[in-house]
Order: sequence, then C-alpha cells, then structure tokens
Amino acid sequence: MAPRIGVVVFPGSNCEHDVVQGVEAAGAEGVLLWHGDTQLGAVDAVVLPGGFAHGDYLRPGALARFSPVMEAVADFARAGGPVIGICNGFQVLTEAGLLPGALQKNGRLRFLCEPVRLVVVSTASVLTSTSMVGDELVIPINHFSGNYTCDAETLLRLQSEDRIVLRYADNPNGSIDAIAGIANEAGNVVGLMPHPERATSALLGSEDGLVLLRSLVAATATKVN
Repeated sequence: MAPRIGVVVFPGSNCEHDVVQGVEAAGAEGVLLWHGDTQLGAVDAVVLPGGFAHGDYLRPGALARFSPVMEAVADFARAGGPVIGICNGFQVLTEAGLLPGALQKNGRLRFLCEPVRLVVVSTASVLTSTSMVGDELVIPINHFSGNYTCDAETLLRLQSEDRIVLRYADNPNGSIDAIAGIANEAGNVVGLMPHPERATSALLGSEDGLVLLRSLVAATATKVN
C-alpha cells in the first residue's frame, strides 16, 4: 500500500496540487487537507505547501499558525511523524515554533524565481535520508521572504547538531550561513525554501526534487500499515 501524504491547504496556498503530483511521482498517494480541519486523518506524513497563506497578512505564516489544523500538525510532529514545510510552509513552521529562526525579506529586496544549486549538508532528516552529504541538486526557488535568519546561539546549535540539511551553493537571498533548509532536533520536521515538487521531471528542467521527495516517502515506511 502506498503511503498517504497529506498536503494542507490554507486560503492563499497555490502549490498544493504541485505537491500532490510530486509526492505521487515519488511513489506516494497525495491527499489534500483543509486548514480548518482539527484532525489529519489517516496520513503517514504532512506537507505544508508554498503560496501566500491567509494572504501573508501581518507577515508570511503569522496567521496560518493559528489555523485549527496546526494543532494536529504539531501533535503529529511531536509523535515523530514526518512534517515538511516548503517555502511558505517553512515560514508557517517557524511562526508555529516547530522550527527555530525566521524568514525575512530577501537581500536587495528582490523577488526570486529561478533554479538554484543546493548542497546536501546532512542526511539526518526525513527529507535527505536517502541522499549523500555533498550531493548537489538543482531545484527552483520562488520567494520574496526566503532569507533565513536566527541568533548566533541558534545558528551554533543548528550547526553542531547537524540540523542544517541544505545550503545554497551560491547564496541567492542572503540567508545566514547560506541556509536553504533546516530540521528539528529529531530530524522529522524539515523546512526548506526551494520547491522540490517543481523539479520532478526532465520536462520541468530537473528531476532532482525526487531525491528529496523519495526520502520523505521512505521515511513513512514504519507508519504504513
């Protein structure tokens, strides 16, 4: 039986169907979950997709963190369930306190929409477990507030605990330590700004996103009945 990966839809999300297609290309079944639901149902992983949740009012992710589904997402994460936040989803995870730090406006205040080269820094996460440290992946970004920042103590902890999972080869947005993706202490919650679901076919310019999505599918194996 293929694992079921739930993709949360907030008002303003616009990448949910891309994620469903991406996880299905990686061998899973993608199912949409509404932000107003209080339970996740029978899913083996959860993805918070990109877009503009609640119109990015106040700041990206600031309102989405209060959506009813987020309590269920937090419970799922605390129980060890794989949770991924992509772009706006990463912003939601930081606002919800499921990942440290914050995402601020890009350096030079430019919206960026382009393929970037990523380097796998750690395989100790549900998104990189089947890759190798040093692997280079070409995956697009599409954001205005993707500049990851945190205080010096948090950065040292991320570095020393092997929780930086992806770095930009050529830092496009000014993120501290060229960070493109981080994980929580257990490695089951990951946030990243690049969009792996947009790099799942040669027709899209790259299949490298499947490296990450297949890791996510593999991470659900112990949860599949």
